[in-house]
Amino acid sequence: MSTADANAANQLFDRFRTLGQEDVYSEESCQRIEELVAEIKVLKRDENAVILAHNYQRPEIFEVADFVGDSLELARRGREVGEDTIVLCGVHFMAETAKILAPDKRVLIPDARAGCSLADSVDADALVARRDELRRAFPDLLVVSYVNTTAAVKAVTDVCCTSSNAVKIVKAVDADNILFVPDRNLAAYVAQNTTKNVIAWDGDCYVHHQIRPDVIRKVRDARPGIRVVAHPECRADVLAEADAVLSTAGMIRYARDTDAPEFLVVTECGLSDRLLMEVPEKRFYKACQLCHYMKMITLEATRDALVEGRDEVVLDRNVSDRARASLERMIALG
Repeated sequence: MSTADANAANQLFDRFRTLGQEDVYSEESCQRIEELVAEIKVLKRDENAVILAHNYQRPEIFEVADFVGDSLELARRGREVGEDTIVLCGVHFMAETAKILAPDKRVLIPDARAGCSLADSVDADALVARRDELRRAFPDLLVVSYVNTTAAVKAVTDVCCTSSNAVKIVKAVDADNILFVPDRNLAAYVAQNTTKNVIAWDGDCYVHHQIRPDVIRKVRDARPGIRVVAHPECRADVLAEADAVLSTAGMIRYARDTDAPEFLVVTECGLSDRLLMEVPEKRFYKACQLCHYMKMITLEATRDALVEGRDEVVLDRNVSDRARASLERMIALG
């Protein structure tokens, strides 16, 4: 390894050491990460590719990402990229969303096994059956689907939403009755903040649903004055303990813009890693769970996707066109 490479690896080690995970990010492993980062940057140039990464990714993925954001930000950015290839470092429905909004691009996901238990909780046929049943009682009923759904579900959806714009979308649509799919916790949060009749699908994100309010109370007792920010996919009793209920992008802005020096971050742990790296002057505590699907994406897999073009997202054109309509309505309204 050259002196320059060694210095870069040491800088990376110092950067990741702030995460408090020295057993994971040893000096040796950081040297390997630095080598992979350099290799991937060359491959991106050679393949005319852009890497989009979700906030819940491993911190080393942030080192190669051209853009890091929440699902709404990724959806918007995916429409705008000029490169021929999009590598989506996130779970499978996010890669599908990128393909839906950029149908002429090649979209790769580093590991096609990176699914989502929430997206798996609803399929298109079951949704259509439930929608048609409810419309007999509520003729104006519209289906609002969280973006954490498959392309097939988006294709039978009236309008999509994200955690950051769900309340705004439901308020904006021309219907008093809403079938909200698939997260029951986000549906409850939306119902609490609108006057609409929100009927929830019976699904949840296993990561957020595992978080309990007693964890927050213990941290508040130990750190008086700490600000608690929680994701709306959490249970209602957890949200009741929070100072702010925000999407991941909203949490980042809140941490940067709020004078408080300490925060308890109540979502998937990857966001805490990003906050520690991007707002180092403040302290962040975790009341979170790991999403094993998100953590399936690695630098090695990202490199291999670029080298081999593997795990390309392919969608039926009819499904993609109908799904795009529901996403475009979301972007227009939200």
